[in-house]
Amino acid sequence: MTSHSFRDHIGGFCDPRFAAVRDAFAANIAGTENIDTENIGTQDTGAAVAVYHRGKLVVDLWGGAFDRERTTPYARDTLQLVFSTTKGVVATAIAMCVERGLFSYEDTVASIWPEFAANGKHNATVRQLLSHQCALHTLDPLPTRDEVCDWNLMVKRLSSSAPKWEIGSRHGYHAITFGWLAGELVRCTDGRNVGKFVAEEIAGPLGVEFYIGLPEHLEPRVSKIIAPDTSTMTSAERKHASLAMGPGTVGSESLFSGVLDRQGGFNRRDLHAAEIPAANGITSARDVAKIYAATLCEIDGVRLIADVTREIATKPVTPIGEPDACLIEETRFGMGYMTHSPATPYSGAGCFGHPGAGGSVAFADPSREMSFAYVMNAMGGALLGTQRATRLTTAAARCADSL
Repeated sequence: MTSHSFRDHIGGFCDPRFAAVRDAFAANIAGTENIDTENIGTQDTGAAVAVYHRGKLVVDLWGGAFDRERTTPYARDTLQLVFSTTKGVVATAIAMCVERGLFSYEDTVASIWPEFAANGKHNATVRQLLSHQCALHTLDPLPTRDEVCDWNLMVKRLSSSAPKWEIGSRHGYHAITFGWLAGELVRCTDGRNVGKFVAEEIAGPLGVEFYIGLPEHLEPRVSKIIAPDTSTMTSAERKHASLAMGPGTVGSESLFSGVLDRQGGFNRRDLHAAEIPAANGITSARDVAKIYAATLCEIDGVRLIADVTREIATKPVTPIGEPDACLIEETRFGMGYMTHSPATPYSGAGCFGHPGAGGSVAFADPSREMSFAYVMNAMGGALLGTQRATRLTTAAARCADSL
């Protein structure tokens, strides 16, 4: 095989009415569109994209290479780490618990998880926790990699921690800690860890794969993450990375910089096996798109949440225009979902879901009756969306609008 193997490899199917998505995906894989001095690095190595429209799968494409060396094609059954795209599925699990009456968004966290009351957090609500307003975005000292894999230790440390600012006074992205905070709500009320809840209540009924804690026998199917090359980042990406994620910044702290870095750390077996519900979900585009489709309508006899639950869970609660204290740009959150803002690579207002570091994204667009997911192995330099993702979401929206 040459070093250019699989640049034209695309598998799957695409409804002719969504042909623009296939064209955009092919451009991403081949690297033939919009490649100039500001957009170097917009090419996928291996990736997949899926779209559901009005309850039907209309796009299910995969392509490129499984590995950096381009020796193996990206396949239908390839699994991919999706970083913070995991958070949107966790938010759906939380919404299901609320719909079942296990707790409400207005409850105090301490009424569910008594140890959380320590250090002045007794009045913090579930709503504040899920919208990144509890000021527990990091831990001091930072945990070791082994500690990050220990659920009981992480929730103990978080529950005993003091908030970094007044709870509710502003929001700041809890890049890694969100998963343990939200997941412990599920464990305290349902009795199952959030990974098991997702497996048994979401993935199982829908017949999809979404793992928060990957079984070892599936490891060979996981395409390894390829860390971004900073030399190919756009000038805007470099500037934002310096402001938001440079050494000593709040954003760097929220990412547990040096512990869960992007230079190969998340390719480790121990970090795939652990439950890190903010950042280590492993899935495919087809499967996570189906999960979001089931928040909008019944899919294969399964409806995950009712319309009224979805509307409450996806209503933005962080103020319009308020900069994220960690990411240093405007973000908006509902109950665990990242909602539409200028920073998100969604298809427009009303969308809810979650992007992941380097470019992955999954969301639902209720007004278009559409769900969308994109996963990839080669990370871009942005945390909340890349040109590759935006190219695809724009095409999907345009196709849906024409129907």
